[in-house]
Amino acid sequence: MILSMTGFGRAEDVFEGKKITIDIKSLNSKSFDLNIKIPLRYKEKEFEIRKILNDRIIRGKVDCYINLENLEESTDVKINKNLIDSYISELRHIASDGPDFEYLKMAVRMPDAITSRPDELSEGEWEALAKIVHAAVDRFEEFRKTEGKILHEELERNLQNIEKSLSGVIPFEEERITAVKERYQKSLKEFENVDETRFYQEMAYFTEKLDISEEKVRLSQHLKYYKEVMDNEDFNGKKLGFISQEIGREINTLGSKANHSEIQKLVVMMKDDLEKIKEQTLNVL
Repeated sequence: MILSMTGFGRAEDVFEGKKITIDIKSLNSKSFDLNIKIPLRYKEKEFEIRKILNDRIIRGKVDCYINLENLEESTDVKINKNLIDSYISELRHIASDGPDFEYLKMAVRMPDAITSRPDELSEGEWEALAKIVHAAVDRFEEFRKTEGKILHEELERNLQNIEKSLSGVIPFEEERITAVKERYQKSLKEFENVDETRFYQEMAYFTEKLDISEEKVRLSQHLKYYKEVMDNEDFNGKKLGFISQEIGREINTLGSKANHSEIQKLVVMMKDDLEKIKEQTLNVL
């Protein structure tokens, strides 16, 4: 099954007056490369979030953005009234002629007079956050599957084009060898005292070097193997990349042995389709 490395997923939910939104997007990459932006409140859970993304996304250059929005008014400030009263009392004792308001202004600047309330991440909030992360990845995977179907169709079409071009070589094979033989026989008549036996031995050797039957068989096998892996194996992008390299080797050898203008044209067409396959394969998970 083909899955694209390109993907996008978004999920959001509200927990105890906090709106949590998660966006995940990715491009192709040789490995898992994650860039994550996370609110300070959830920083302690970054490792767990990274593990979820790594286990499910597998590969790609991934950006994950977690946004937190408070929907309810809340105060995170604590005024330590008893401590402030103590500060005022001491200040009044030191300078008895000052007004209490001036003492209050000084007291609130003293250490611990006003503090932020510790707001620890509860287990319930972490469970809600993890659920949203998984929901965003679910949508991300749906996007990958949709893109994968399009990739599959394009790859299938280009593979068929190469097969069609390979079949087009057959009518020119015998014509190619015949043309070579005629050219060399004509050359033979221009010389005297030529050892015909040796000449035909060389011709047989040269003709054998021009034989492309093995390349055709191997190329056909590689195309078939590419299809099998594409249709039947998961997370097959790297393997398909290796097979496409083997396809390229056989097409190049076919071109170097062609010795025929029409076969060369077909080889150029095969190379063009192969380049498209290689580009598309780079985006297969």
